[in-house]
Amino acid sequence: MGRGPSLPTSRQRVTHEVTTALPRGPTRVGRSLRDACNGYAVGLPSVRRKHLRKRPTGATPKGKYASRSDRSTRSGPGWQAIASPHPIYTQPVLRFSSLRPALHRIAVFLALFVVATSLLAAQAPDAANPPGRVVLVLPFENHSGQPDLAWIGESFPDTLNQRLSSATFLTISRDDRQYALHHLGFPADFRPTRATTIRIAQTLDANYVILGSYNVANGRISVQAQVLEINNLRLSAPIEDSSSLERLFDVQNAIAWKVARQIDPKFNVAQQTFLAASGQIKLSAFENYIRGITATTPQDRVKRLQLAVQESPNYTDALLALGKAQYASRDYDHAAATLARIPENDRRDLEANFYLGLSRFNTGRYADAERAFAFIATRLPLPEIINNQAVASSRQGHNATALFQRAVAADPKDPDYHYNLAVSLYRSGDFAGAQRETDTTLKLRPADPEAPQLKTLISRGHPSSTPPLTPASSTSAFEPLERIRRAYTEASFRQAAFQIDQMRAVRLAMLPPAEQATQYVQMGSDYLAQGLIPEAEREFQAALAASPASAQARAGLAQVRERSGDTNAARDEAQASLKLAPNAPAYLVLARLDLNANQPAASATDVSQALKLEPRNSAALGMKQALAARGQSVP
Repeated sequence: MGRGPSLPTSRQRVTHEVTTALPRGPTRVGRSLRDACNGYAVGLPSVRRKHLRKRPTGATPKGKYASRSDRSTRSGPGWQAIASPHPIYTQPVLRFSSLRPALHRIAVFLALFVVATSLLAAQAPDAANPPGRVVLVLPFENHSGQPDLAWIGESFPDTLNQRLSSATFLTISRDDRQYALHHLGFPADFRPTRATTIRIAQTLDANYVILGSYNVANGRISVQAQVLEINNLRLSAPIEDSSSLERLFDVQNAIAWKVARQIDPKFNVAQQTFLAASGQIKLSAFENYIRGITATTPQDRVKRLQLAVQESPNYTDALLALGKAQYASRDYDHAAATLARIPENDRRDLEANFYLGLSRFNTGRYADAERAFAFIATRLPLPEIINNQAVASSRQGHNATALFQRAVAADPKDPDYHYNLAVSLYRSGDFAGAQRETDTTLKLRPADPEAPQLKTLISRGHPSSTPPLTPASSTSAFEPLERIRRAYTEASFRQAAFQIDQMRAVRLAMLPPAEQATQYVQMGSDYLAQGLIPEAEREFQAALAASPASAQARAGLAQVRERSGDTNAARDEAQASLKLAPNAPAYLVLARLDLNANQPAASATDVSQALKLEPRNSAALGMKQALAARGQSVP
C-alpha cells in the first residue's frame, strides 16, 4: 500500500463544515422486515416518506395493508407461551434503514425464541395475544371561544405522549404527525374529520387515536377525551376530568391515566403516580414551552423557549427545544451551552448530546464533538452515531477506519457510510480498499457528486502533496472529506431503545421468578433515581408480578408512593415490605414519613434499624445528621 494522503487543513475543514451546515432531511423510506424473517419483529410505526402505500379510507386494514399483528404471524402458540410482566410486541418496522441490520438480528432471535418455546404452548392455550400499543394523540379542540387558550390544545399531545410512553405505549411524535398531515396534503393546523383521522392513523400505523376537547370557564378547565380503536373502528365512551386551570397538569395526567386504563384494563400504575409525574415545572414555563415549539418563526421560537428556561431553569424539555432552535439558527456556541445543561441521566440526554456534538463539530471543536457522539454510542450504538464519532475523530488526524467499518457493517445499504470508509482507507494508503468502497458508493448512489472525483484520486495511486486551503470545484484540487449525519431522527432512537426493552423482556421472561424480580427492582431503582416515577412503578409492579414475596419491590413501591405524595399508601407499602424481610429502603421511607409528621423519636428508631442493616448507607447517614440537627440522637 502506498503512503496515505495528508489531512485537510483546519481552515479547509471548518469551511467544509460551515458550507454543509444545513441539516439534510431524514431518509424515511418504508422498509419492511417481512423479507428478513417473516415479520417477527418489534418496533415503532412506519411513516412511508417517499412511496406511501395508501390504505382504503375508513376500512379495517386487510390483506397487504394489514399490520403483521393483524395476521397469522402472531396467532401461533409460540407467542402465547411467552410469559412476561411486560407485553412483547410484534408490529413490523417499516422504516429507518439504519436500523434494519439490528432489527434483522432481533427478528431472527425472536423467531428462534418462538420455536424454542412452542413446546410450552399446551400450558397456556388460552393466553391472549398482546394488542398493538401504538398511540397517536391529536391536539385537543378548543371549545372555550378564547383563541389565546389554543396553546392548551397543543399541549395535550406533549403531556399524554410522555405519560403513555412511561406506560410502555409507543406514542407518535409531533414531527411524524405533522409529516403525515403534510404528506396527505393538509396544513399543520388542520383539524381532521373522523374519516381523515382514520386515514392519518393508518398512514402512521397507529392502533389507537386519542381525540379530545376542552372548555375553560370561570377559571376551570373541563376536558373530554375519547379513544378511537383503529383496527375495530370503535370509539370509546367519553373520558372526562376537570379542575381549576392552575391544575392543568393534574387534569392532563389524570386523562392520560384514564386513557391508559381504557386501552389496557390491566394497567396497574396508580393514578397518583401519574399526577406526580410532571414535577415542579411552572405552568407559565409550560405555556411558553408549548408556544415555543409551535411558533412559526425562528425568532419567536427562541424567545418563547428562553422564557420557559428562565422560569424553570431545570426544565429539560425546554432546554432541549431551545438548544435545537439555537442550532437550527446556526448559533452553535449558545446551542452547545444550552444542551450541556441537560443531565446525563435524563431521558433526553441522547438527543441533547447529538446536537451538542454537531454544535461542537460545526465550530471546529472536534474532540468535544467526538466525546458527545461517543457518549451516545455507549447507550445506543446506531450506525449514524458511530459514523459521526468517526468523522469527529478523523478531523483530529486520527485513523477512524475501524469506526467507519462498524457503521458500514451496521448499515451496508447507506452510500455515505461507504464513501466515508473509502476516504478513510484512501488516507491510510489502502487504495484497493478505497476503490472497492467507492464503487459500492456509486452502485448505491450513481449520481453521488463526490465519489467520481474520489475515484479519480484513487486511480492515481498517490495523494496530492499539498491539499488546498478551501474546497475547490475542479477534480485536480479536490480533497475528500468524510460526511457527517446532521439529522436526528427521534423515532429511530426511540425505536432502538424500544428494541432493547423488548429484548430485555424476552430475556427476563426466561429467568427464574426471583431473579426476574431482582432485575426489575434494579431497573425501577434506576428510574427512580432519574425522577421517572411512572416508569419506576411499572418496574416494581413487574417485580411483584414475577415474585409477590419481593420485599425490595414493596420497598420500591413505598418510595414511589412517597414521591407521589400518598403518605398513607407509602407507609402501608413500607410496612408490608418489612413484614416480608427487613431492608434499609423501607425503614428509610418510614423514617422520612415520621420526621415529616414531627415524630423525631420514631424516625430515629427507623434510621437506627436501617443502619444496622447497612452501616454505610448514605441516605441513612444523611437522615442521622438531619435528626442530630434537630436535637434527636439515633440509638
